[in-house]
Amino acid sequence: MNHQGFGMEEGVLCGVFDGHGRCGQYVSKLVRDYLPLMILSHRNALFLSSSDDDQAAFSDSTSPSSEGSGRISASPAQVLEEWREACVSAFEAMDRELKVQPNLDCEFSGTTAVCAIKQGKDLVVANVGDSRAVVATISDAGGYLKAVQLTTDQKPNVPEEAERIKRCGGRVFALKDEPSVARVWLPDEDAPGLAMSRSLGDHRLKRHGVVAEPRVTHRRVGPGDLFMVVATDGVWDVLSNEEVVSIVCATPRKQHASKAVAEAAAQRWRTRYPSSRVDDCSAVCLFLRDQDR
Repeated sequence: MNHQGFGMEEGVLCGVFDGHGRCGQYVSKLVRDYLPLMILSHRNALFLSSSDDDQAAFSDSTSPSSEGSGRISASPAQVLEEWREACVSAFEAMDRELKVQPNLDCEFSGTTAVCAIKQGKDLVVANVGDSRAVVATISDAGGYLKAVQLTTDQKPNVPEEAERIKRCGGRVFALKDEPSVARVWLPDEDAPGLAMSRSLGDHRLKRHGVVAEPRVTHRRVGPGDLFMVVATDGVWDVLSNEEVVSIVCATPRKQHASKAVAEAAAQRWRTRYPSSRVDDCSAVCLFLRDQDR
């Protein structure tokens, strides 16, 4: 998913939403369609609120801002904090909206959501679940290409995530046949076995420490930053960050890069786990330089 002109003329939002559970595909589509609009709506509300505050504080000023909005020029830190607040409030509002949707059972169904927002030279990334965003950048020392992970996979094996879930009565353990995959379970029932610690939906687990609050990170785009890849866990479970970056770099036309990543991941699944179903492999590439490679 890619929204051009998001927030500003040159702004962009891209994201991936990986559903799970019986109604997961419907949850992920609903979030894909509405969450970007909700983020922008919350951001605009914060913008207007701070503009009103500025006008109250500088009511004697006769000089409007350069944008003509009447807003006194905000600091970069203030603008980024507004985007962070907008993301947090929009994710939680989206989660509440899922709960009241008619004919959509979100008790044990939900979705991940990772949204990367580019505003000028600023990247704001909001994430719940185990989808991931990675930036490819040329290092200052030596000029080699490296992959920088911008998000943390929110899984129950992360100590602070597990602690929150256990404090709320949830249980965290792995099944015997997949000992490396920690899952979240209800206090008195061996269900549902959710393999992430944050999500949109999954409302039965919201009482037991699974939260919809995103982790929001910021990166100032530097001269060495080439592109960002946002992808579902089906990609990252079988391809390393470095492999994904290499695949994008090896793709002759950048409009084919996302498809190349997804196809490489699906092929790796078939090779490594021939008896298993291939997990959903979705990716979006956002190129951070204007010129073609």
